[in-house]
Amino acid sequence: MNGGEAYGTTEAQYIRRHHRHGITDHQCSSALVKHVKAPVNLVWSLVRRFDQPQKYKPFVSRCIMKGDLGIGSVREVNVKSGLPATTSTERLELFDDEEHILGIKIVGGDHRLRNYSSIITVHPEVMEGRAGTMVMESFVVDVPEGNTPDETCYFVEALIRCNLKSLADVSERMAVLDQTEAINRY
Repeated sequence: MNGGEAYGTTEAQYIRRHHRHGITDHQCSSALVKHVKAPVNLVWSLVRRFDQPQKYKPFVSRCIMKGDLGIGSVREVNVKSGLPATTSTERLELFDDEEHILGIKIVGGDHRLRNYSSIITVHPEVMEGRAGTMVMESFVVDVPEGNTPDETCYFVEALIRCNLKSLADVSERMAVLDQTEAINRY
């Protein structure tokens, strides 16, 4: 469960603590890490918005919430063309604003990601002497008939890598703008 990455002690501890998935036969699971040069509160402000994943997820064109925002909330996500899907229905399973944990489960849609669950956590760290963030995302999903576990994990990991890269890009741009605004005020 490591997305082909070697983890340090800190990453391994966070995985053991927050990224546990019950894995059954015919499922695959992995965890990925992204280091972001932006403070944790800024990164979390994007991740926590279950109702607005398009703020940083490049494959999401629109999100419609069904009901109030909270554990058990459901969102209908429209996926941009180019992927083998157009919609995904997702439920908020886990939300901890203090620990910076968000968990979702896909409950419907026109795609092959059955029994998909993911957990994303956001942790403060120091990067190059500045406030940074370590983002971890793990998942478990059924392996579709006709695919291998490696093929399935590779596909999902590629999507998550794109989302994490976009999260880093958006967060780092926002951090630079915030620093520039602070400089301009004086």
